[in-house]
Amino acid sequence: MVGGIVAVAVTLAGEEPGSGASQGDVAVGEVLFLQNCAACHGADLLGTVQGPPFLDVIYAPNHHSDEAFQRAIAFGVIPHHWNFGPMPAIPGLPRDEVASIIAFVRLQQQAAGIVRDPSHP
Repeated sequence: MVGGIVAVAVTLAGEEPGSGASQGDVAVGEVLFLQNCAACHGADLLGTVQGPPFLDVIYAPNHHSDEAFQRAIAFGVIPHHWNFGPMPAIPGLPRDEVASIIAFVRLQQQAAGIVRDPSHP
């Protein structure tokens, strides 16, 4: 029940999530994440046998920026942290929809205490 986490985190934070993201952006991002990303990264963001977890310090904003997520979806990724094989590009997702996915992921990371990778400058 990832959606429950979003609602609780937004309520606890007392403000809208992310950098300028609204609760509506996060809700849209959750739906888009479930449709486009969850098969590999897990509906709970904890990964699967096909893809790594986003609730890992490696994906903190100071290690993988929002633009890194944008580029991964637009162009795919050659693996450099995990042994899951290459991630293909996901066609048909415009930048604004990807931004909503990122807002959802960032809020889940924040709720999990993942805000910075201490090993990365």
